[in-house]
Amino acid sequence: MLAADEQDQQVLDDLADDLEPLSAAVRQEELKMMLSSELDPMNAIVSIHAGAGGTEAQDWAEMLLRMYLRWAEKKEFKTTIIDTLPGDEAGLKSVSFTVEGDYAYGYAKAEIGIHRLVRISPFDAGGRRHTSFASVFVYPEVDDEIKIEIDEDDLRIDTFRAGGKGGQHVNKTDSAVRITHLPTGIVVQCQNERSQHKNKAMAMKYLKSRLYERELEQKNEKLDEENKLKKDIAWGSQIRSYVLHPYKMVKDHRTNLEIGNAQKVLDGEIDDFIQSYLMNAGQN
Repeated sequence: MLAADEQDQQVLDDLADDLEPLSAAVRQEELKMMLSSELDPMNAIVSIHAGAGGTEAQDWAEMLLRMYLRWAEKKEFKTTIIDTLPGDEAGLKSVSFTVEGDYAYGYAKAEIGIHRLVRISPFDAGGRRHTSFASVFVYPEVDDEIKIEIDEDDLRIDTFRAGGKGGQHVNKTDSAVRITHLPTGIVVQCQNERSQHKNKAMAMKYLKSRLYERELEQKNEKLDEENKLKKDIAWGSQIRSYVLHPYKMVKDHRTNLEIGNAQKVLDGEIDDFIQSYLMNAGQN
């Protein structure tokens, strides 16, 4: 008050600088209060799938992967690519990766849903505007303390040659592993490791996470409302729109939060969207 009365701008600036980290700390504590589920502290497994739009959508899936990897890096989370399926001409048809860190699942679950991109297509010689879609699913990565019983007779395990860019890096052995859980139809695969044994271990961990989430959903359908967003990856079902033409804006349709700096968002600055969603979800 004295600084304000005396109009001491330097002191006011110093106070503002001191308040900023305090405000951020308070926001973080408020956010953690929203992360009260037993799953929230766990690591996460994220899967991105290209939707309607062909090469455009596959390029968009790769853009989303880049966004999430940058977001994880900023939060000092560790990421590991589990499996990728390259696009026909560019981008990715699908990709799965782990995110390891404090409350990784609690934060990442805010991204479950359909993500829509509007832009001038770099693949269209006519320079026309295209709309593309990709879906994001997030699963809690189960640890060794959580027991998920899997009958070996319920599994079909296939091995295949891991994909690559060609040349000396092509994997000449069938090290990639695909596991199908016959009773549920869940299919997981891993080809990131050179060792078939390591790929199988990672694929089994992924399968256990999928089965654990499924078991919890069956016990309590309201446990993870976000997973009801698994609709067709197309019009009318998006949770967030990224518009790069004719103007630039990213809007979350669940919270109505809008950010004008779309490139900043695509560079991994998505915490505002995550926090806004979690705070809103906690109030409902």
